[in-house]
Amino acid sequence: MGTFSVWHWLIVLAVILLLFGAKKIPELAKGLGSGIKNFKKAIKEDEEEGKKPESVGMQPPQQPTQPTQTTPQKEQQS
Repeated sequence: MGTFSVWHWLIVLAVILLLFGAKKIPELAKGLGSGIKNFKKAIKEDEEEGKKPESVGMQPPQQPTQPTQTTPQKEQQS
């Protein structure tokens, strides 16, 4: 009673076919596969986003730079 034999799996498969129909099962499998693919893609994007140092809050604040002022040289008249 602890393990399933081949006959048990065939009965389960027959019940699933009766409940969903032969046309619906490939659609369900396709939906499940695309859901898993989108989940993996989202996880990968989150990991890549976390590794970028340009993300907000990762860089120290920059001090404003002050422009240097040049003094005009006096023209010497000869």
